[in-house]
Amino acid sequence: MAVAVAMASAAAFVPAAHAADISGAGATFPYPIYAKWADSYKKETGNGLNYQSIGSGGGVKQIKAKTVTFGASDAPLKGEDLEASGLAQFPMVMGGIVPVVNLEGIKPGELVLDGKTLADIFQGKVTSWDDEAIKKLNPSAKLPKKAIAVVHRSDGSGTTYNFSYYLGETSPEWKEKVGVNSALEWPVGIGAKGNEGVANNVTQADGAIGYVEYAYAKQNKMTYADMINKDGKTVEPTGKSFAAAAENAKWDSQPGYGVILANQPGAESWPMTAATWILVHKKPEDAAATGEALKFFAWSYKNGGKAAAELDYVPMPEAVVKSVEAMWAKDIVGKDGKPVWASK
Repeated sequence: MAVAVAMASAAAFVPAAHAADISGAGATFPYPIYAKWADSYKKETGNGLNYQSIGSGGGVKQIKAKTVTFGASDAPLKGEDLEASGLAQFPMVMGGIVPVVNLEGIKPGELVLDGKTLADIFQGKVTSWDDEAIKKLNPSAKLPKKAIAVVHRSDGSGTTYNFSYYLGETSPEWKEKVGVNSALEWPVGIGAKGNEGVANNVTQADGAIGYVEYAYAKQNKMTYADMINKDGKTVEPTGKSFAAAAENAKWDSQPGYGVILANQPGAESWPMTAATWILVHKKPEDAAATGEALKFFAWSYKNGGKAAAELDYVPMPEAVVKSVEAMWAKDIVGKDGKPVWASK
């Protein structure tokens, strides 16, 4: 039960909430790095982070309901939704989504998939590991005649949004029949809650395939597949290939920095790269709490790069950080009209 052990240690940073704790909820995709940052931040400042890893959909609901100081989502809200809800949105870190499999005799990186084949698997069109489509991509692999057991997210998930966005980019049939959303009517498979749930189910079911954030796959020594990217190159999931996909992103081109990084061009680009976002109220009822949350995020931007790289996440570019912090100072204010966060 490697997943349970790893997640128990990661979850140690979510104690019973104390008065000084920062409260947040949402995406499971960035959970490992938020855990690591929170542990270091508490040691340095004494302030804790009470973060519920409940999925992006839950995080959006909770911040809109004002039951937490911040929400976290891997599916960015659109400009009109941000405006209607009085929310500010900003990216915190980037990472990669990977297909993970439980297939005897196959080690991490020994299996290669492309977007169309992955879409066909999750549509139930490719149902056996020795299907010709998979064999064509893996001519030297010993693929068993075994049924594919599909595992997908059951909760509202930004990971699902980014995964389905990529499948829609590479398979017109997927876009038309299944669509792109944080929650889907899945054609086949069993659902599991969170990256943790998908990882657990794949680990326990022979012949299974699912999709999780790369840190979960790496920490729990899961077998992941390499991918053929938009340029037709076979790439493996690494911080370098995630960074390559994000290299030319125009972050200011979308409201709330809502840029989707899936299926980006570039010979070294990982095709399922994704960012994750934080949501806070522009005029929070508890300005002090929001100010404390922004201090944590500012600290993480400044001090969290090494920890992010160790978990194969990619820190935000310095220019984006400066833009985000300028937005905080201008847009997030208390009832007195004063900024809730100051850089000095």
